[in-house]
Amino acid sequence: MDTSAFTDFTMTVAGRAVAGAASYEVLDPADETVVAGAPVCSPEQLDQAVAAARAALPGWSATPLEERRRLVLAVADAVEAQLEPLKRLLTREQGKSLDDAAAEILGFGYWLRGTAALSLPETVNEDSAERLSVTRRVPLGVVGAIVPWNYPLGNAGFKLAPALLAGNTVVWKPSPFTPLVTLKVGELLREVLPPGALNVVSGGAELGPWMTAHPGIDMISYTGSTRTGREVMAGAAPTLTRVTLELGGNDAAIVLPDVDVPAVAEKLFWGAFANSGQVCLAIKRLYVHRDVHQPLLRALAAYAATVRVGRGTEPGVRLGPVQNRPQYERVLDLLRDSHAQGHRFAAGGRAGEGTGYFVAPTLVDDPPESSRIVQEEQFGPVLPVLRFDDVEDAVARANASEYGLGASVWSSDPEAALAVGRRLRAGTVWINEVQHLTPLVTFAGHKQSGLGSESGAEGLLEYTAPQTVTLRRATAPSPSPPQPRPETRA
Repeated sequence: MDTSAFTDFTMTVAGRAVAGAASYEVLDPADETVVAGAPVCSPEQLDQAVAAARAALPGWSATPLEERRRLVLAVADAVEAQLEPLKRLLTREQGKSLDDAAAEILGFGYWLRGTAALSLPETVNEDSAERLSVTRRVPLGVVGAIVPWNYPLGNAGFKLAPALLAGNTVVWKPSPFTPLVTLKVGELLREVLPPGALNVVSGGAELGPWMTAHPGIDMISYTGSTRTGREVMAGAAPTLTRVTLELGGNDAAIVLPDVDVPAVAEKLFWGAFANSGQVCLAIKRLYVHRDVHQPLLRALAAYAATVRVGRGTEPGVRLGPVQNRPQYERVLDLLRDSHAQGHRFAAGGRAGEGTGYFVAPTLVDDPPESSRIVQEEQFGPVLPVLRFDDVEDAVARANASEYGLGASVWSSDPEAALAVGRRLRAGTVWINEVQHLTPLVTFAGHKQSGLGSESGAEGLLEYTAPQTVTLRRATAPSPSPPQPRPETRA
């Protein structure tokens, strides 16, 4: 597959290339130039993709689990074989560095391989002379996979691997901001999967609502903002379409006073600023005990000064631009608000110069808890570093959020940190690390951060429904006929 020219992008329906009803321009966030045109899926073409997935469903769901497992592994192999051209395309449309783009593509393969090692449970409820009763898991049907722009391929692995392994067929929709790698992967997999098992469509903001309301789709797996997640639920409600939602977060990290500042500063920096802060599980509120607040703030600022920000294709660049203009403007609006409120900045606090959606890594020194930069999910390279005196206060402030995706606690005393971590209201809590995920471990949001689970055995089950099959044995005695009840009178 040659992606060097970044041209000729088509959708994939029933294993064939499909041109869009129209096209739109995909921009490079580093300089706002056009990378390529992407196809726009029409309602009729979405109908065709759903129909192709439904036509392929009986054959794919009847394929033995071991063969589906083999093909999921083959998907990983095929994508990794094109690492070099894909990473360059991903950097151009998403903005992240080439190293980070390569890590995302390899992470896609890692997720598929790890998920392929899972098995679907089967429970024997009764095995007696009278009957055999077994509960097994069966596929839901056609899955609509809606993937965000921060990790267009990495996040897709969370959805495609369990959906396909469980026997579902898929209609995969990337974000309008980052469709190109997804379209090329769809092209590549035409030779790997049976026609219709995986279909790829792209388009504008209207395509997602069409999918969530489509009567031919049995499940929507969505990752994105909480606001849009509510719209997905509303769109799926009339047809009772199953939904799994991985939504927004405002993840808190609590740093206890005994922490080794030089040992944790770099880890905390990348926990907050990796992918320019565009990570659902990024540290977005850093609560630091008064005793180490200023030393840690200085260490973070000093490290930030060593990190090069720029075009992801340039040597030595670690952080790229914010991915798209709407999100860039949102981050700048939060910075303007912090400046207007008189917040102190230990680093950054400004947009980059020239073209592109660049924002310098920014540290806001102890803004008020009620400020927007603390209460809202910034999803960009801006981190409030807040001071606390009492652990009870830190826990209460960390939990006082509508979100509950991830959290972390940092200390030289793991047991003390664990005791604090168990009190945090979040789906995943790390001690002395952050953002460690594997395909064998369930991850789910609490409160407004999501519905359902991803990854691990529980994540796989999200793509199935339980079915109980009961066999009455031929040798079992016939049941006695019901006896008439004696008539009673008042």
